[in-house]
Amino acid sequence: MKKTFYSNGKLLITGEYVVLDGARALALPTKFGQNLTVENGKNNQMDWKSFDKDGSIWFEDNITFESIIKKESFSSDKIKTTLIEILHEAYLLNPEFIEASEGYTITTELTFPKLWGLGTSSTLINNIAQWLDIDAFELLRKSFGGSGYDIACAQKDTPILYWLQDDRPRIEETVFNPDFTRNMYFVYLNRKQSSKAAIASYYNKQNNIAEVSRKIDQITEALLKAEDLKTFAYLIEKHEMILSDVLEMQTIQETYFSDFKGVVKSLGAWGGDFVLVLSKNDPTDYFKEKGFPTILTYDEMILK
Repeated sequence: MKKTFYSNGKLLITGEYVVLDGARALALPTKFGQNLTVENGKNNQMDWKSFDKDGSIWFEDNITFESIIKKESFSSDKIKTTLIEILHEAYLLNPEFIEASEGYTITTELTFPKLWGLGTSSTLINNIAQWLDIDAFELLRKSFGGSGYDIACAQKDTPILYWLQDDRPRIEETVFNPDFTRNMYFVYLNRKQSSKAAIASYYNKQNNIAEVSRKIDQITEALLKAEDLKTFAYLIEKHEMILSDVLEMQTIQETYFSDFKGVVKSLGAWGGDFVLVLSKNDPTDYFKEKGFPTILTYDEMILK
């Protein structure tokens, strides 16, 4: 028996942080993602091997069923401990995959470099949920936490509006394919941020979040209707300033790219991974001179 599962990566265009409090967010699944292949094994354990985009192994270990059932932790191996936490919660949701098996050989393969932050964890959680026929949002909630927009992107092949209503995920497929996608770029900052830490910081600073969520909802709706780059760029700048006030942080453009003739927006946890760049002209030379050589066009990055 050999089964393979695949999930899309993600980028959050609007609503970072405030999506946790019910704001509607525009999220885009990426052309990059992760495969998970499951084969029969033995010895009541999982022989696990994870490959990065370049074919290198970034995690390899044997995980016993007993470790999963007992939710064993390993202080010297954070990756293994986190994986066991996910598998333990999956076991609680569907114990049959351990009780009715002699073991597994499992391989994961990223189609994007792991450091890019396009959803190494969310694509894994969704793949495990597909394999075990359990609710991926529930598995996320019990293991990693977060809004769940990344799980929604893992499952959808089109742009989505995502929000939480009574703590339950709401997903609406939408159309986002403006003429100016040729003026949209994604630049990798290589400044990894912890989503958990960012969320904790947000909850410490939020104030009058209902009003902020309402404003972000309006911007997200207006962005979907924007007919030209100038309008879209204005709305993106407005979004950045609102979140800057909430987070008590400078925008990414103020911090690193104040001389850029265009608009730069954080995506996800502020200050890390990819940023959205809006520019009338190809900005590759500018960002390379600043030390950021990884630049993808909209068509290279986004699934559509």
